[in-house]
Amino acid sequence: MATPDEPKKGITPEQQAELDECFVRARKALAIIETYDQARVDRLCQAVAWAVANKTTFTRLVDMGIEESGLGDPDSRMGKRMKIRGVLRDALRQKSVGVIEEIPEKGIVKYGKPVGVIACIVPTTNPDLTPAGNAIYAIKARNCVIFSPHPRSKKTSYETVRLMREALAREGAPADILQCLTKVNIPMSQALMARADLIIATGGQPMVRAAYSSGTPAYGVGAGNSTMIIDETANIEEAARNTRLSKTSDYGSGCSADGNLIIQASIFDKLVAQLQKEGGHLATPEQKAMLRKAMWDAEGHRTPDTVAIAPQQLAKIAGFEIPADRRFLMVHGDGIGKEHAYSGEKLTTLLALYKYESFDQALEMMRGIYEVGGKGHSCGIYSFDNDHIHRLAMAAPVSRIMVRQPQSKANAGAFNNGMPMTSSLGCGTWGGNIVSENVHLKHYMNTTWVSVPIKEDKPSDEELFGDFYDPALEGIVETITT
Repeated sequence: MATPDEPKKGITPEQQAELDECFVRARKALAIIETYDQARVDRLCQAVAWAVANKTTFTRLVDMGIEESGLGDPDSRMGKRMKIRGVLRDALRQKSVGVIEEIPEKGIVKYGKPVGVIACIVPTTNPDLTPAGNAIYAIKARNCVIFSPHPRSKKTSYETVRLMREALAREGAPADILQCLTKVNIPMSQALMARADLIIATGGQPMVRAAYSSGTPAYGVGAGNSTMIIDETANIEEAARNTRLSKTSDYGSGCSADGNLIIQASIFDKLVAQLQKEGGHLATPEQKAMLRKAMWDAEGHRTPDTVAIAPQQLAKIAGFEIPADRRFLMVHGDGIGKEHAYSGEKLTTLLALYKYESFDQALEMMRGIYEVGGKGHSCGIYSFDNDHIHRLAMAAPVSRIMVRQPQSKANAGAFNNGMPMTSSLGCGTWGGNIVSENVHLKHYMNTTWVSVPIKEDKPSDEELFGDFYDPALEGIVETITT
């Protein structure tokens, strides 16, 4: 357990007092929740999930979050309440108290234990989903959580946590199992992370790096630059429809939102036409230049006011207009590399389109895009060619590949795929993370392995060393040692 330090630089006395009080209350609540059995924690997971995931309440939280932050689309953001249901489904189907797994042939029995007090960093784009999902997994593993909301959407996160606290209290559990900081800023979040037992950091790279440098074990996430390869076997209507779903979800604010399409030349024009039917606006060369100037500054940094906004608003900022029925913008990619801004992450309602001839070229383009950004996160493919799918899986430097699925709907788990439900996507060492999988229940637990003796499992030297084994050398070694 971490101990309080002297007030950190940038922390006011009021902030220090709030942080101290939160930890005192969290430790008291932790001592209680650690005693709960499986049925008790499962019921608490259901209680907090329903408190925020029912349609009436979540609608209010969505509207509140968008009004507060100015980011996101209310219609598609409503779908995130299904993610809360998915997290709850996954949590309820697993054990977390006492014996959680047995492997008789190895003589191993595993026991689940709490990790303690978790610091959860909440991104501005998910002020309601992130607290809810983390609360479910944390309570399932008998932990307490102190949430550090993004200043731009802190009222929404606080309200989400307040509703879940009320649900805990109604069940006779300590409300302080979940707490939310109110006087939050970057130094406050850093102080929280330094004192917690575990950090779940979902947000921008500076905050993730701060989590890793805090001295506390941390699960962070990497940046995305989602890229889809669409080959000649693809169902063009399906690919276009899923692209629209992925690109327009919450106005492209998620790291999983499609950013780049690498399209086989023989179907390129047909796919672009189908994307236009789905609501895509193909920018003219002049409009493309205007968008480039609006979205990135002279040093290549993305401008904040173009993130997660409607395509009409994005076009207006750039200096042109598009019809009201357009759902997203498209540009022809002008090259791949750090000098080509469109090949990087865009985080808004804009796609870059690239054309390839051979599948080897498609893989080369894919690798080039991930050298620009997003390595470790995700990519996908629309194909019915199993060899192409296999070759992409062998070549892509990413943690997850979606086959014929909209990435922003599928990467973090969906009811029609087997990915663990989450709001935190580990990106492996490619993305500077410790895990290359979806952060889910097992990451919220300590595990005790109990081992009993089994029948000896010791292969012969001939089996172990194969062709390299030389009995004569073994004899020499024996002579020397004796």
